[in-house]
Amino acid sequence: MFGQTSFRAYKRPIRDGETGMRRHPRAGGGPSPARANVDSRRRRGERVWRDGLLTCALVLLAMISSLSSSRAEILDRVVASIGEVAITQSDVEHEYRLERFLDGQWPPPPPDSKTLEQVRDRLTYQKLLLEEENQDLSHDPALEKTATEELDGVRKRFSSEQDYLAALHSLGMDDKQILAALVDQQRILRIIEERLRPQAALATLEVESYYRDVFTPEYTRTHGAPVPPLTEVEGQIKEILVQKKIDQLLASWLEDLRPIRQVRFYPVTTDK
Repeated sequence: MFGQTSFRAYKRPIRDGETGMRRHPRAGGGPSPARANVDSRRRRGERVWRDGLLTCALVLLAMISSLSSSRAEILDRVVASIGEVAITQSDVEHEYRLERFLDGQWPPPPPDSKTLEQVRDRLTYQKLLLEEENQDLSHDPALEKTATEELDGVRKRFSSEQDYLAALHSLGMDDKQILAALVDQQRILRIIEERLRPQAALATLEVESYYRDVFTPEYTRTHGAPVPPLTEVEGQIKEILVQKKIDQLLASWLEDLRPIRQVRFYPVTTDK
């Protein structure tokens, strides 16, 4: 409005207030000093307006970006890391829901901080162990077969196929993704077996001692019948003792890997 009004006023001849003579713009086509002054003020005003608008837009964009970053940090904080690989709060919460789904516990009960810390540790160590795999077994036929059998077992933990599919949808996964997660579990078990079972050899004395001090009293208390001879239960006792040794060796191995792989744990909470 300011620029247009000034321009029209300049183009209209100006009448002299005393003589009534008409005074026209100067010849030669050049702008008069008055017009040049008006145009200059108009251009400065437009520049100030554009600069102010740009500044406001940049400030607003920065504020939105800052708020978005803060919100993302709150909702998806890092709770563990392996080197430069981060494990977030949402990763842990999803893993908790997946564990409950695989157990047929759906909908899952709200977890407390201690439960989430345990899930965080398990998830971190699973990822750590998969990095120790000598070869990629994600498509190993034997592991896929075992995982498929596991998936069939998961389905049976639900009262109906409809309930299973509803839980699967709520989890945000499909059968293929569940199968891949089960294959990863089998991969981890194989890594542990191949690495640690050879170190878990037993002495005969350990088996006899367990049979005498643990198995016999427990069997008598729960069955009220004659205790079977050692020869009949020796294989069962050996496997129990081997698994215990493997658990001990695994804990020691993971502790050794933590500084090597730069594993760090940070607090988890149930706050949103």
